[in-house]
Amino acid sequence: MEKLAIHGGTPVRSEKIYYGRQWIGDDDVQAVASVLKGDLITCGPSVEALEKKLCEVTGAKYAVAVCNGTAALHCACIAAGLGEGDEVITTPLTFAASANCAVYVGARPVFADVNPKTYNIDPASIEAHITPNTKAVVAVDFTGQAVEHDRIREICDKHGLKLIIDAAHAIGTKYKGKPEGSIGDMTCFSFHPVKTVTAGEGGAITTNDPDLYRRLRLASQHGIVRHPEEFVEKNPEGIWYYEMQELGFNYRMTDFQAALLISQLNKLDMFSKRRKEIVNAYNEAFKDMPEIIVQEEIPESDTTRHLYIIRLNLDKLSCTRAEFFQAMSAENIQPQVHYVPVYWFPFYEKMGYKRGLCPVAEDIYKGIMSIPLYPMMNDQDVADTIAAVKKIAAWYHKD
Repeated sequence: MEKLAIHGGTPVRSEKIYYGRQWIGDDDVQAVASVLKGDLITCGPSVEALEKKLCEVTGAKYAVAVCNGTAALHCACIAAGLGEGDEVITTPLTFAASANCAVYVGARPVFADVNPKTYNIDPASIEAHITPNTKAVVAVDFTGQAVEHDRIREICDKHGLKLIIDAAHAIGTKYKGKPEGSIGDMTCFSFHPVKTVTAGEGGAITTNDPDLYRRLRLASQHGIVRHPEEFVEKNPEGIWYYEMQELGFNYRMTDFQAALLISQLNKLDMFSKRRKEIVNAYNEAFKDMPEIIVQEEIPESDTTRHLYIIRLNLDKLSCTRAEFFQAMSAENIQPQVHYVPVYWFPFYEKMGYKRGLCPVAEDIYKGIMSIPLYPMMNDQDVADTIAAVKKIAAWYHKD
């Protein structure tokens, strides 16, 4: 049996690769440089062009570009009218922002459990957690796989709830052939560098509802309007006049970020294709390994995967997740863990949340880690990652 690098053996590769990485080409650099050399580097035409592009990509009627995915979620909660005393149901198996956005507006996150096979929020658990105070659901497309939209929409319509989709992982994903971004009441995206497309930092909210669109604009741009047809004051003093109608935030995106993202979106199909090729290679390599549990997908989701998560079957391994993680790193394949259940954090413990709320999510968390998945990976990178997983699993295998 081949000795692990962590025990003095030879690593599967000499150069370390990480779980995610952006792809910035000359076309992206040129797009940014063109804006930087122009007259307007913020509040200019590129943001408007980006919002139009996002509508084309997602099929949504309206898009609002913002500075990051967390800002997108915050604006969605504001636009939904959430506030003190309201409850928002979400998943614990997500980045903290999916729950924090409710806290930002004074509402209380309520954590529903997840499907043990897909790791996405379980519609039955959503319904079980609804109370008279429930006003919205933040459903997360975990790893990029679409949630069970039909079932969740039925539940939201039945109980009069706003459906906010956290699609931070899911640009390019389709549900029953319909792009993510045009299905929920509002859909929030993130364009952080490890996501499928990037603006450096950046986010957006899409919607088909004109009233929600108006509220999203106000929430993200100081609550200010500048067009005469939107003014409350019908006799403005001059063309310089503008109105602050609500308390909003400065969540604007710059024009050079927008230019970068437009360039990236032009390559979305290529990025998506390569991610699917890598996912298929991993699925094939790991499908018959007793030490590894492969995340399953619903047939309705045509997924552009942001993360590839392996789940260790710890009953078949003589190591802990931490030991497997460290062994992967020593083989120069750097994994990550996505995510610590949100309510385990000290902030939420102080709010009264206790471990054990979502036993399925907690059990899944104990064995998961994300392995490299990004379009710049070549076939050798993929083969090395597979080799490392198999090498470590063989070393620690137990019957």
